[in-house]
Amino acid sequence: SIDHIPFLRYYTVFNLKQTEGIDESKIPATEAHDHEFDPIGNAEELIEFWSDSPEIRLDQSHAFYSPTGDYVGMPNPRTFFRDEQYYSTLYHELIHSTGHINRTGRHEKLSDHKFGSRDYSQEELVAELGAAYLCYMTGIQNATIDNSAAYIKTWIGKFKEDKKMLLITSSQAQKAVDYILEHQSHSNQAASRASVRPMAEAV
Repeated sequence: SIDHIPFLRYYTVFNLKQTEGIDESKIPATEAHDHEFDPIGNAEELIEFWSDSPEIRLDQSHAFYSPTGDYVGMPNPRTFFRDEQYYSTLYHELIHSTGHINRTGRHEKLSDHKFGSRDYSQEELVAELGAAYLCYMTGIQNATIDNSAAYIKTWIGKFKEDKKMLLITSSQAQKAVDYILEHQSHSNQAASRASVRPMAEAV
C-alpha cells in the first residue's frame, strides 16, 4: 500500500507590479474571484474612527500605499477569497501610511525604496508585523495568521544576521499600531483603550 502524508509548504510569490522584464501580454488572463463581501464590525470600526487616516480608494488593480498622494489603493473587497484577507491586506497598507511625515515620519529615514533593498525589506516587515497585530486586536487573526507568518518569515530572512534590525522593525511596527490606536475618535474608545500586548503574541 502507498501511504500519503500531507504537509504544508510555503512559497514566496510577488505581485506582477513588483517584477521587471516580464511581458504581461504573454500571461494568460484569469477569471477574477468574486464573493459576497460581508464587512466585519470590529475591523471596520478601527478604520472608520481613525481620525487622520488616509483616503482609501477601492477597485484598484492591486493593493498599495501612495506616499505622494497619501492614499491607499485596494482591489474590490469581493475579489478576496475571505473577508479577513481583505482587512489583513488593508491593514498592511494602512501601517505603511503611518510612516508619512505628518504621522510618525518613519519614511523620512528611508533612502532606498527599490524593491528588495534593505530599506524596502525593513518597511515591508514593519507593515506586516503591524497588520498582524491589528488582525489580532480585531479578532480576525485565525483566518490570516498563516499568510502573515509566511510573509513575515520571508522578510525576516533579510535580517537573520542582524538581530538589532529585527528589534528596530518590531519597535517601529508597535509605534505604527500605537499611532492608529491613539488617533481613534471618542466613538471608538474600545480600540483606544486596547491593552498593548507584546507584538510577539500577535504573530
